[in-house]
Amino acid sequence: MPVLVITGTGTEVGKTVTTAAVAAAALAAGRSVAVLKAAQTGVGPDERGDADEVARLAGPVTAAETARYPDPLAPGTAARRAGRAPVHPHEVAERAAKLATEHDLVLVEGAGGLLVRFDAAGGTLADAARLLGAPVLIVAQAGLGTLNATELTVRELRRRELEPLGVVIGSWPDSPDLATRCNVADLPEVADAPLLGALPAGAGSLPPAGFRAAAPAWLAPRLDGTWDAEAFRIREAP
Repeated sequence: MPVLVITGTGTEVGKTVTTAAVAAAALAAGRSVAVLKAAQTGVGPDERGDADEVARLAGPVTAAETARYPDPLAPGTAARRAGRAPVHPHEVAERAAKLATEHDLVLVEGAGGLLVRFDAAGGTLADAARLLGAPVLIVAQAGLGTLNATELTVRELRRRELEPLGVVIGSWPDSPDLATRCNVADLPEVADAPLLGALPAGAGSLPPAGFRAAAPAWLAPRLDGTWDAEAFRIREAP
């Protein structure tokens, strides 16, 4: 798995912090890691982007962006408003493939959800994943509404003959409600893909050293971690 594409079921689901956790776990396992932000929006020229945040939390990764735009909008819209060239899926794929020749693992983080548009032709992260032949990790919310969003994302991946590697809950609350606890069992069923981890709420606020030390415990062995999905399900069962 030299390249892993990471998408969310929407915005603000914990995608960047999850990417950082996957990177930290891979680094702890002795692998070299690059993180590519497919399209960074909502930041100025001298501001830190999501790839920079991954590097801050995870440690010595190669952080890269394909393009960045100042408005916090979908990449295609942000590019148009800025009067700049959009990023195209083939550019993302080419940059990731180049990084994969120099690193053991390349994490390609999307912007928003799977079908957020990059360009006027309707290019998306899913198109980049297909060009790369890469599996896709889905970052999902914990609570009410996540089952529908996750199933729709997985159905689209399978329609495009892409592999959903699994699902990670991007922010697990300290006091989960009934729906949230039930979702631990229901998410892998609706996704027909394994639950591969759950990050505690506020994980991104930890000091980097603490984040790096804890990250493997949040992720399953498939992601270089030690997290046990069955034990978590039993502990959180309603």
